[in-house]
Parts: sequence; C-alpha cells; structure tokens
Amino acid sequence: MPEKETCSLLRCVLVILSVRFDKVPPTGRFVIGGPFGDTGLTGRKIIVDTYGGEIPHGGGAFSGKYATKVDRSAAYMARYIAKNIVAAGLAKSGQVALSYAIGYEEPVALDIETFKTSSVSRKNLTIAVLNMFDLSPRGMIEALHLKKTLYSKTSVYGHFNNFNNFEWEKVNQQEKLKQVLKALD
Repeated sequence: MPEKETCSLLRCVLVILSVRFDKVPPTGRFVIGGPFGDTGLTGRKIIVDTYGGEIPHGGGAFSGKYATKVDRSAAYMARYIAKNIVAAGLAKSGQVALSYAIGYEEPVALDIETFKTSSVSRKNLTIAVLNMFDLSPRGMIEALHLKKTLYSKTSVYGHFNNFNNFEWEKVNQQEKLKQVLKALD
C-alpha cells in the first residue's frame, strides 16, 4: 500500500485530538512535574475499590480525593447512569465511560456500551444522558450529594454496593430516561 494511504495509529490519534483541543488548556502550560507539581501518596490497590478488574478503570483512586476530582465523582456518576439505564429496561447490561481533560468542566468523551442488549440506539442514549445529567464536577457533586456523603463507609464497605444507600447506587431516573428517549423518537 502506498505511504499516503496508510495511517499509523499515532498519527490518527494526533489528528483526532488536534480537532478537539485546538488551543492551550485553560489552566495554562503544564511545565512543572514531579514532586514540585504533585506530591502525596494515594491510590494504592485501586482495582480493589472498584470492580476487581472486570470493568475497565481509568486508574485514578477514589479514597483520599475530594469529590471535585473526577477520578472519584465521574466514576460514581458513570455507575449511576449505567444502573438507571438498566433499571429502566433500556438494556440488560450497560457500561458508561466518561473522559475528562484538565481545565475542562464537561467530559471530552462519553461512551455508552450496552453490549448489544439494547433496542435503543447508542446515539439516542447518549443524547438522553447529555440532556438529563449535568456531567460537570459541580453538577455531579450536587446530583449525587457528594458533600453530604460519609466517605468513611466507602473505606470499610467499598464504593460500589447497595448496603450504604449511596446516591450513586439509587435507580431513580428510569422514568425520566424513558420520557427523554420517547421525545427523541
């Protein structure tokens, strides 16, 4: 194949990213690293805190971080959205992935995977979620009551279970999801 028709993975990714991030991040240049830029120790054995390796994990720890950090709040919100999609009967299985970039309030990517168990299109599910949920750190903190959460329970019983009545474990958005999707048809 001629060189002009090939596209290395690195080159394709750079082209895609350059479309999305065409300016310096709002936080400015990132030139200070190492212990001067980010000190402390957190995040040991983080897979134990989530799904034990069954579900992809972004690598950020939850414990020891404020709810303003999307490592924690977005993981909780992704679970909340996925649980409500399944509870609404829109899919038998679901996985929601949110990706953020430093300096941007909204996610730079949202992916909803239903593993071919949904009769609703991925596009419509995505539109419904974006219309229903405020995915900014402030919006997630408010929706999931993260300023009122007793985080000591997460360190003892885990972040994801139905024992502690955490807001992100509730399935209270199914009817609204159905209404929003019906309006899209």
